[in-house]
Amino acid sequence: MISELVIALRVSLVTLVLTGGLYPLAVTGGARLLFRHEADGSLVTDERGRVVGSALVGQGFTQASYFQPRPSAAGSGYDGAASSGSNLGPTSQKLRDRAVAEAARLRQENPDAPTPVPAELVTTSASGLDPHLSPESARWQVARVAKARGVAPERVLAVVDAHIEGRTWGMLGEPRVNVLALNLALDRRFGGLNAAGGRGGTRPLPDTDSPGAREAAR
Repeated sequence: MISELVIALRVSLVTLVLTGGLYPLAVTGGARLLFRHEADGSLVTDERGRVVGSALVGQGFTQASYFQPRPSAAGSGYDGAASSGSNLGPTSQKLRDRAVAEAARLRQENPDAPTPVPAELVTTSASGLDPHLSPESARWQVARVAKARGVAPERVLAVVDAHIEGRTWGMLGEPRVNVLALNLALDRRFGGLNAAGGRGGTRPLPDTDSPGAREAAR
């Protein structure tokens, strides 16, 4: 009986050391050695070297001069600590009302955009943290962004097209645009804008009241 107990304790101890200590250390160390940027959270910095977010986590943008991502149901919006969808079904009146309100807002803010409003701009993703838009949804916002920045739409469209990411390994997923990377590219190309929308100032990217921005800055 005692010998069996000793064997069980030894097996438990060895398993604890292997799976609770050595294996996590090996995986973490290997990841940081081979994929340091990804292991550190795929953090994105601006031209001043400030961390402004993660390439993997959607962020909120409200200024007309920046491309806006999909809506978020994660916490109070784009909260990396509360990733979730709305869990509202296709027959939900609340979902319909929210989509109608979002569509109305987008049409008001984008009077020169083609119709209809892309569906992904009025619906949240399953995680609430989708950092990407389809190229079509990004192009839909070009007129507003170009007008706010005082540049030709063709110049903004060129930046969008330059930031289209292809399918993963050429076959997984769909072409997409990372919203944070695109907005940073706009500031690099055309200069940052201050809170009033004028040139000469650089506004923190993304919105500083976004939970995702606060998480990335820690």
